[in-house]
Amino acid sequence: MRYDTRAERAKLRAVKVVISLAILLTSPVLLVAGAPIHRRYLRYVYRDAAPQILDKERGHVSAHYFVVTHPLLGWLCWPTETLARLVGRRS
Repeated sequence: MRYDTRAERAKLRAVKVVISLAILLTSPVLLVAGAPIHRRYLRYVYRDAAPQILDKERGHVSAHYFVVTHPLLGWLCWPTETLARLVGRRS
């Protein structure tokens, strides 16, 4: 990516920190209802009319990219996704 200046790298780092804090603040909700929230968010991000979250030609990275690829989000949504799969198989 083309983040050459110190200010651009600082903005990128600030976005990552804010996303981490937002995920930590919403962790109780994600533990209880993480699977439906995560699925809806992914549908919103990858809808047909949405801009790309990673545009290599222009050197643009959306904040959605960091949310989708954040490992903490996956860990917090894992219990409800597993539970949803178990319930889905049994019904």
